[in-house]
Amino acid sequence: MTHGDAGHYGRKHAPGTVADPVIRDALLKSVVQEELPCAVAFDLANDLGVTPDAVGRTADLMELRLVKCQLGLFGYGPGKGIVSAAESVTPAVEKAIREALMNDRLPCKRAWAVAKTLGLHKMKISAACEALGIKIGPCQLGAF
Repeated sequence: MTHGDAGHYGRKHAPGTVADPVIRDALLKSVVQEELPCAVAFDLANDLGVTPDAVGRTADLMELRLVKCQLGLFGYGPGKGIVSAAESVTPAVEKAIREALMNDRLPCKRAWAVAKTLGLHKMKISAACEALGIKIGPCQLGAF
């Protein structure tokens, strides 16, 4: 989405796509000021036994803004991420990231897996990607 699309998140889905009523009801209980933090979306997906993209799609259709990406890429102020490039990247981290690439990008889900495998915080992986010039995407929630 571009910043010009902000507030029109449902437009990225096919016409006639409807919000899942169970997810919608859970979101209504969890959302504050029409914002949905990434971690809350994942907790809801886990609690409801649904995929993160199902929660993201329903949030889009409800015009909820996804915030506080767990990789630090977006949602920390108006269009702002908080991740910055790592000063250095160890060969082991670089190798793990490069082995996880798909079409020259690191999918969010694979970034999380690399972090877990290496015992690192997720933002350490996104910081390494910033330093290596590697884009992360797609987002598991469908934000990008």
